[in-house]
Formats: sequence, structure tokens, C-alpha cells
Amino acid sequence: MAARGRRAAHARAGGLGALTRGGLPSATGTTDASQCHPSLAPIPPHADLPSMTLDLAAAFLDRSRYYLGVEYPGKIRLALTAMPPAHLWRRAHGSSNSAGNLVLHLAGNVRQWIVSGVGGAPDVRDRDAEFAARDGAGLEDLLTTLESACADAVAVLARLDAATLAEPRVIQGRQTTVFSAVYHVVEHFSGHTGQLILMAKDVAPPGAVRFYDDSGGLARPLFLPTGMTDAP
Repeated sequence: MAARGRRAAHARAGGLGALTRGGLPSATGTTDASQCHPSLAPIPPHADLPSMTLDLAAAFLDRSRYYLGVEYPGKIRLALTAMPPAHLWRRAHGSSNSAGNLVLHLAGNVRQWIVSGVGGAPDVRDRDAEFAARDGAGLEDLLTTLESACADAVAVLARLDAATLAEPRVIQGRQTTVFSAVYHVVEHFSGHTGQLILMAKDVAPPGAVRFYDDSGGLARPLFLPTGMTDAP
């Protein structure tokens, strides 16, 4: 009896962990998740976005503009400025990417997905070239390329609203929506920003890559333009 109780408890505890891409486990095999949880039944992509409140849509777009236009490129500039120039195009090994490659990649992604995919500008991206480059522009030219792409993306985002977030798009041959495209670019930019920061910290003098003034128990951003706040 005790053994059965332990097995039942184990089954309950492992229920979520046992979920698979195909659905929920059952005694006879895999069951469609929507049969057990009607709320999981398929719905049209972002069918509820047109009803998103204007305030929530505006807040999403405002923070997206902030991250792409201010915080992430600001942190990248601070980090790579601390990186010794000889490391800008250096690869850890043959199949890895240099900091220069990643900056080109971010600029290409932002332009393809937001400036072109959402905003309608011609898509002239050569994605393979972003990773193939073994050397190239100096730091300031690279940062100008990135910051220009970000500024153009911010201008596109400034024209969007709750209704346009729900509009469909095809980007890189994939069906998506404006909402998903913006969300993707922000999270993608965030991931590579962290990667660039780590690469810079590995080779910069100790303490050279620093984003906040922690004096007085506070965290004052050092990557923001003078007079700007990071408050939403």
C-alpha cells in the first residue's frame, strides 16, 4: 500500500516533467493536450492582440524601443570599448564567432526583421557574410553600423500600435506576426549582448566593463546618455 502511494506521488510530481512535444502521457499512449486541458487547444496566432489595451501595447513598444535603441547598444559600446582592439576580430577557435561577427549579425538581424520585415524596407541582408568575415571595420565603424540599424528600427516601432502588432508577416520565409517579430528581435539582441559582454570581460582589464555605479547601495546606470533614465 505504501509502495503504491509512493508511486502515485511520484507520478503526480513528474506529471509536468513528463510532457512531450506530442502531448500528455496516458495509459494507452500520448493524448492531445487539448483533450485534458481545453485552454491548451490551438488558437489562431495572436488572435487576441487586436483587443490588447492601448496602454499595454504602447508599453510593449516603448520598452522595445528603449532596449533596442538605448540599453543594449549602450552596453555593447561600453563593453567593446574596454576590449583590447586586437581581440575585436579574434575567434576563440575556428567554428566560433568574433565580437566583430556578432555586431554585424545583430545589425543584420535588426534590419531584416524590423526595418524590412515589419517596416517594409528592401531586404538586402547577406546573413552568411556576417559570420564569414575574419576581419573588417574598426570598432567605431562597427558600432555606427549597429547603432544606425537600431535607430532605423526604433523609427519603425514608433509607427506601430496595438492593431499593427497583430498583422501577419513573412520573414526569412517564416510565417509570423509583427508582435512576434519585435519580441524575437529584442530577445535575440539581449542574448548576443550578454555574449559580447562576457567576451569583453574575458580580455579587458579587471573592472573595466562596468554598467552600474553601486555606491550608496544603489545601481545607477553608466551606459545611458546624460540626463536619460531607464525607468519605464
